[in-house]
Amino acid sequence: MVRISHIKIRKDISEKELLETVIAKNKIRKSDILEWYISKKSIDARKKDDVHYLYAIDLKLKNETKYKNLNQVRNLPIPEIQANAISCKKVVIVGAGPSGLFAALTCIQNGIIPIVIEQGDCVEKRKLNVDTFLKKGKLNELSNVQFGEGGAGTFSDGKLTTNINSPFCKKVLQEFVNFGAPKEILYLSKPHIGTDHLIHIIKRMRKYIISKGGTFLFNTKVIDFEIKYGKIKSVFCLNQNKEQKISATHVILAIGHSSRDTFKKLYERGIKMEKKNFSVGVRIEHLQKDINKAQYGEITKLKLPPANYKLAYHAPSGRSCYTFCMCPGGVVMASSSEKNTIVSNGMSNFARDGKNANSALLVNVTSADFKSTSPLAGIYFQKDLEEKAFKLGGSNYFAPIQRVEDFLQNKKSNFIGTIKPTYLPGVTLSNLNDILPEFVSSTLKEGIKYFDTKLHGFANPDSILTGIETRSSSPVRILRNKNLISNILGLYPCGEGARLRWRHYVCCS
Repeated sequence: MVRISHIKIRKDISEKELLETVIAKNKIRKSDILEWYISKKSIDARKKDDVHYLYAIDLKLKNETKYKNLNQVRNLPIPEIQANAISCKKVVIVGAGPSGLFAALTCIQNGIIPIVIEQGDCVEKRKLNVDTFLKKGKLNELSNVQFGEGGAGTFSDGKLTTNINSPFCKKVLQEFVNFGAPKEILYLSKPHIGTDHLIHIIKRMRKYIISKGGTFLFNTKVIDFEIKYGKIKSVFCLNQNKEQKISATHVILAIGHSSRDTFKKLYERGIKMEKKNFSVGVRIEHLQKDINKAQYGEITKLKLPPANYKLAYHAPSGRSCYTFCMCPGGVVMASSSEKNTIVSNGMSNFARDGKNANSALLVNVTSADFKSTSPLAGIYFQKDLEEKAFKLGGSNYFAPIQRVEDFLQNKKSNFIGTIKPTYLPGVTLSNLNDILPEFVSSTLKEGIKYFDTKLHGFANPDSILTGIETRSSSPVRILRNKNLISNILGLYPCGEGARLRWRHYVCCS
């Protein structure tokens, strides 16, 4: 294969027109092309008077030696994950979020039949639970934006981004395409699926796993673990007040960042874990058209997707403020998973065609900010803020909101301006400074002012802040060794909240 990169395209064209443009410029005979595909597509908007697409394409040619001016590229095959042993008697996967689903899929691909236990509902019924909460403020503590098939990311944006450079990233993307995701996620620089599409894709993944012998136990909560002589023996579950014991030699813990009861039970059972830094803050909403203007300017005639942004500020205090999980054309989601708490998140559908843009606006929290040395201290820190937000919002699952101008001046908002909040079931005009720790509110204010110098209009007085965002990542890390096993043989922490910590202990074998 050869790769042609840095292809600048300044008009909207089809893939056929793209190919014709490339072969004409590089003097390639069309009859020499055996195969071709787009390997990368991004938007270069650094110069507002010259916003354009940047492409890279790969071609397989009959006689590559004829085109010495083209760079050869070796496309590595999509890696396959192979189990070290197929002798597992039974694999139980706790959690049906992205880690749990891909763990189940990998087991199936290796001839291992898993049982997936999920306290929430299947994704299509889960959506009904979420809709009921948004319309009526009636919370289902087991099936909501945090819990249920697909995990917290299902009702976010279906973003497919990572800071790692791993060949397995390509495998993840390809698996999503295999189950119905648009092929463009394979080459877009910032791919996303959208909640509306993701629901159907996850359902197809589940049906495939079941067709190969896998089992899903929905509305089933893991409440305890049986451990003997340092080895996992079984898990205890609860379904409609009926307790069930499931024996297992291997248990994958794909429990995400919000399974607080499970974290507590694991800690009681002696599973090694530690406090972990995370971030808290608010959601900020702007008009999407203003973000488009700030990012793309007003000259381009390209039919560009809704613009996004990613910003960071490092305060003199040593704290950092940054944007996270930016949702173009999206809404702020009610994401509580416990009674009498408020948690916010963001969500976009595939089209990203909503009036507002929103993003988390966060400040880092360290273990030094917690009131105790317990590995669970971060959970208590989160919950305290969520309960305060619930009371500030009116104790009815309405979220406390505030205009940016009022937040900066530390006064309660008494009107909503040009930017209307999207949070359901409702909002209450408030002063978020009343519940945020001082180091969070002061760093947020510095960050907002700084971001306005980088993205014009970020500090728009009418921009809406919605409290509170606490679930940016897990506050607990379950430790595991180089073989990805916890200090309990057969217990595998997976995904969010798992990390290699071999030096902390030696695993039984």
